[in-house]
Amino acid sequence: MEPPSATPRRRLIHWQGSLLTVSLLIFWSPSITAQPTIESVPFNAAEGNDVLLLLRNPPTDTLIYIWYKGESRDHNNKIASYLTGATQPNATGPAHSGRETIYPNGSLLFQNVTLEDTGIYTLQITKTNGDNEALAGQIRVHPELPKPFITSNSSNPVEDQDSVTLTCDPETQNTTYQWLINHQSLPDRARLELSTDNRILTIHNVTRNDKGPYECETWNPVNARRSDPFILNVLYGPDTPTISPSDWHYPPGANLTLSCNATSNPPAQYSWLINGNYLQSTQVLFIPNVTVSDGGNYTCHVHSNATGLSRTTVKTITVSDDGSEGAWNISAGAITGIVTAILVGMAVVTTLGCFLLTRTRGASGQSDLGHQQPLTSTPGHGQSDSSASPAPGMAPAVPIYEQLLKPDTNIYCQLHPKAEVAPQLPPGTAPYGLRRGATSDPKSWGKGRS
Repeated sequence: MEPPSATPRRRLIHWQGSLLTVSLLIFWSPSITAQPTIESVPFNAAEGNDVLLLLRNPPTDTLIYIWYKGESRDHNNKIASYLTGATQPNATGPAHSGRETIYPNGSLLFQNVTLEDTGIYTLQITKTNGDNEALAGQIRVHPELPKPFITSNSSNPVEDQDSVTLTCDPETQNTTYQWLINHQSLPDRARLELSTDNRILTIHNVTRNDKGPYECETWNPVNARRSDPFILNVLYGPDTPTISPSDWHYPPGANLTLSCNATSNPPAQYSWLINGNYLQSTQVLFIPNVTVSDGGNYTCHVHSNATGLSRTTVKTITVSDDGSEGAWNISAGAITGIVTAILVGMAVVTTLGCFLLTRTRGASGQSDLGHQQPLTSTPGHGQSDSSASPAPGMAPAVPIYEQLLKPDTNIYCQLHPKAEVAPQLPPGTAPYGLRRGATSDPKSWGKGRS
């Protein structure tokens, strides 16, 4: 005997099996006829095109087809009817516009549709047995979009002062709007604001970088269009001007040319002042044959009438001779080179001086050796001055240290010209008349004779 709890389970399995059987019979049974439906071809239609409300799977026992505009099957909404088997099967109703055609299979054709054709349409099918069946179809007509264009509420906004509103025109129903800047989608910026339908773009506190170009796109299910590029003319500047060239010193007689440049839209007006006094209104200042009096502070003043802003830059110009202040107008690299050359020269001079001083001291020491035995002055005369001229017939004196450098010179004969010069002997041989071992002192030569 089965437990009581098994009964619901068996019933559930039996019920699921029955559903599966019914489903298979519905799907596979050829005796079950598909239900009639209405399809719009195309699903979305552009204004001016043709649209067919196609009846699929029409009944085989249809007696008459009647089309109505809207959901009400009132006689005033009747468009057309088709009576099968009749000699004149087609008939029109009060809602017929002359562009509708009904076919024997119950389909209804609309030619050259307009936006007013958009809506619901009802088909009534009357069978031979008198039964009525109603089906609904829908037509979706979209306008052929015109080429959009962009308008602005401000033709010349001022940078950081004005806000600009750009509008994509014309406004059309069931249309999507999209904005592009620099041919890309709008960036996520706090200063950019879009309306609910995206047709209006507001730019708060415009800058020179907001000039664009801007483009707006419109599209619906059947077409898409894009506007021409729109460039926003943002007024800005002038920025701080720059003066060229960078030269600041000029010699007398030179030509002075100064050029002033400042970024501005529209271009700014330029004027020059020297030491605070107006000079002339020009962008490029030219002064030929400058003099010392032309030196001073040159001010470039720029002004924009469009923005009301002004900017200035000052440059000091010096006019002097080459030998004065202008002669030192050299670069830092040149100054470094000059200082280095001076230091190297001083080092070379110092080294050479020390070398010569050492040589001189050594020579002085050798000279002192030759003067250790003083010469006797002539009686009745004082010590002769080294600067005095030598006596006639006498050879000029030669420093002793120079004679010491010549080993073949007899210094004694130099000191006593009348002394008899001994012949030169080989090294180690005593002079004639001297005993071996005797001194070579000339004062003792006489004592050594036999």
